[in-house]
Amino acid sequence: MQDTVFQNQLSQLHAALGIDPDYAQRCGLPLQPEPTELVDAGPDMFGRPQLLAPKALKAWQAMQEQARIDGVALYLVSAFRSIDYQADLIRRKMQAGRTLEDILSVNAAPGFSEHHTGRALDIATDGEPPLEASFENTAAFTWLCEHAENFGFVLSYPRGCPVAISYEPWHWCFKQVI
Repeated sequence: MQDTVFQNQLSQLHAALGIDPDYAQRCGLPLQPEPTELVDAGPDMFGRPQLLAPKALKAWQAMQEQARIDGVALYLVSAFRSIDYQADLIRRKMQAGRTLEDILSVNAAPGFSEHHTGRALDIATDGEPPLEASFENTAAFTWLCEHAENFGFVLSYPRGCPVAISYEPWHWCFKQVI
């Protein structure tokens, strides 16, 4: 029953935003439920408060500290986003003149963003603007590729990813330590 209510609410939200009913089938992204528990992750690099799932926060802090010891700066750009926040993000981009198709190539529709889980991070580093593909040319990206898995993080949207989100070298999601 609760899943049906959630699906109906999500369908109504998508319709209000103009997102096709077949989005889930076309995008290849799974539905991402919001967590039952979130904790304060401190401010992001812009001073905005951020939240993460408890295990993701612990892993992020350990990974960030090890990177610092190794001489690499990792900064939090974005963590948990509610479904409502994701909808507002899309609305703001449309109001700024971007097309829905363009927006959905870089932002998942509400309900499908890994940020909803409280386990996804957008990461930046010194000397590089955040949320740019050029992040792949940094020592931070190299370090993440070599070490992030040891902390339970994986690159969610690598080059050639089959889902409908563009390449995002800055987006890493906590999947648990192996």
